[in-house]
Amino acid sequence: MPSFSIAPEEATVAALIAAYGKANIPQESVKLFRLMPDLGIARTALSYNAVLKAILCRGREAMARRIYNAMIADAVTPDLSTYNTLIWGFGLCKKMEAALRVFGDMKDHGVTPDVTTYNTLLNAWVRAGDLESARKVFDEMPGAGFAQNSVSYNVMIKGYVEAGKVEEAVGLFSEMGEKGLRLSEKTFAALMPGLCDDEGRVVEARKAMDDMVERRLTPKDKSVFLRLVTTLCRAGDLDGALDVHQKSGQFKHVLVDPRQYGVLMESLCAGGKCDGAVEVMDELLEKGTLLSPKSPVLEGPAYNPVIEYLCSNGNTSKAETFFRQLMKKGVDDKAAFNSLIRGHAKEGVPEAAQEILAIMTRRGVRTDPESHALLVDSFLKKNEPADAKTALDSMMEQGHVPSPSLFMSVMVVLFNGGRVQTASRVMKSMIEKGVTENMDMAHKILEALFMRGHVEEAIGRVNLMVENGCLPDLDKMLIALCENDKVMEAHKLADFALDRDFDVSFSTYDRVLEALYTEEKTLPAYSMLCKIKNKGGVVDQKGCDALMDSLKAGGYSKQADILSRILAENASSTSKRGKRVAMGA
Repeated sequence: MPSFSIAPEEATVAALIAAYGKANIPQESVKLFRLMPDLGIARTALSYNAVLKAILCRGREAMARRIYNAMIADAVTPDLSTYNTLIWGFGLCKKMEAALRVFGDMKDHGVTPDVTTYNTLLNAWVRAGDLESARKVFDEMPGAGFAQNSVSYNVMIKGYVEAGKVEEAVGLFSEMGEKGLRLSEKTFAALMPGLCDDEGRVVEARKAMDDMVERRLTPKDKSVFLRLVTTLCRAGDLDGALDVHQKSGQFKHVLVDPRQYGVLMESLCAGGKCDGAVEVMDELLEKGTLLSPKSPVLEGPAYNPVIEYLCSNGNTSKAETFFRQLMKKGVDDKAAFNSLIRGHAKEGVPEAAQEILAIMTRRGVRTDPESHALLVDSFLKKNEPADAKTALDSMMEQGHVPSPSLFMSVMVVLFNGGRVQTASRVMKSMIEKGVTENMDMAHKILEALFMRGHVEEAIGRVNLMVENGCLPDLDKMLIALCENDKVMEAHKLADFALDRDFDVSFSTYDRVLEALYTEEKTLPAYSMLCKIKNKGGVVDQKGCDALMDSLKAGGYSKQADILSRILAENASSTSKRGKRVAMGA
């Protein structure tokens, strides 16, 4: 303005003071107000009123008193706006004594209050929570020459509702209609919370909402719809709740609260109307309300019932679409995750279930054993044993112990598919978890390992079984190996059993010796024979003689002499052929 040689006027400065006040920067308002004399601008009630309002907006009532006193000292006459501003500001700070003092000062200075003054004082009493004093002012207004207007009624209705005196609020609302006063958005905003939260007044609440729709009044407080829907659902009036929900979408500039959808979905599912809940969910997805940054996060009871319903009825993909929107809002709900896994598994889409499981693992969400079991079973049904085994491993990594039947199912499929070593690893996990059922399958796996030459692995599994109290039938296994010409495999198993004093019949050992003789495995037979004799076992003398001849023929004279001495030393302590000797491992 100086660059254009334009001197600022009081109105200009007052407007700037008011702007700083609205921007919540009252210190700048005060600074500019104090600068006015330096700018050569006289201060009148206009600028005083502006600075008083700016500082009272921030609750600085002590400073407001000082400026008001300075106004009187400067011989600036307060006007009606000054007093109304002070009453409003002191009421905002709940300083009712100061507000009443200002109200008295008006008359002393010859300023006549107007309807705004009374409404401002009325609002101050309501804000202070003194409805009795507020009602006194309200009733005094006609006697002072001011009929109560819509603002007066709105203030009182709001006060009664906030105090829980809904009956009085409804009475004033009816009185407004009788007087023909305008029912505004603020009227309904004041009344609706009281009607919406009372199950006994839902009929009145719905009628009030119909009036709002008819008058095209959009409530400032959008939560009234959520509150009314919640009350109707709590009262069991699901049709009424749906009707209110549909009408709430007819108001302009109203984004329906996602929690309103949640209340409806939860209540409809609880009331057996799950298909209706799915329709509500479809509407929520279509509008994209969940994805709004400002939208609140839904709670588990709001979405879990509809997700479970969809997953149990062949529509898991839709449930996942819904839940993925919730995940974007930071939702990590164990029940929903597990419902999705179960749903995909039952529908024969284990890959999708596995993807959900991977998300759970990354987010550290606890899984259910049932979900894992269904995933394993789903892979088995698709004849994908390797994936079934991976899913089984994941189940154990999560701290769950698969059932004996689940272990059995995976082992059988792997075994029948020729994946013996993989089946063996499953068997190992099973025994380590303390599951000792289904040992028939374990025996088959052990025998197959020996037959395929995986001797060390097989013996390791035998040792594991013994350590866990489930000794396999070694007699049966040794005989089977001999019958299938797996002589060296039988020898290693027999040697292992002898070294650990396992309970094996000497007749079985004889069978292994016989196989070794037949295959001309001289040194293994010699080693085994020595161990048998040291255990007190009896062997065929002809076989021993033949073995000594073979040892000598092979240049093993020392071994032949040792064997001869062992036989001679034990001749007096022979045992009956086939005797089983219990030896401690």
